[in-house]
Amino acid sequence: MEKTFKKQIALVDTGIVYAMSDKDDSWHERVKNFIKNSNDILTIPSTVAPEVCYLLNSYLGIEVERKFINSLILGELKVEHFKMEDLKRINELLKAYSDANIGFVDASIVAIAERLKVDRILTTDRRHFSIIKPSHCPIFTLLP
Repeated sequence: MEKTFKKQIALVDTGIVYAMSDKDDSWHERVKNFIKNSNDILTIPSTVAPEVCYLLNSYLGIEVERKFINSLILGELKVEHFKMEDLKRINELLKAYSDANIGFVDASIVAIAERLKVDRILTTDRRHFSIIKPSHCPIFTLLP
């Protein structure tokens, strides 16, 4: 009898996309291997895309930025748009974690994770996501 695995959503942060795009990034191999072997539904919050585009264009060029945009068009990453209800939670998180310099993008990932009941975040940012206390689970599982 073949085992079936329930697919889980993993929200994708900026650093992961950058690491996949830059072969010289210290996270590149780790991220590439994780994604290659992952059964997760990789989902990028729409709030992450502009930050990714800025970094890719600034450091790797317009063609790499366009390749990322094409990957979104092709559905290689599922896109989750933020909702008005997320903005209230984002604002709460920005206030609660102001000493830790949690920014809008990280707070949006948390708000979307809470709304979707997702506890898996694919990120290179251990500093911010390890201190945030989500409302729907004890802690986030930070991958890879």
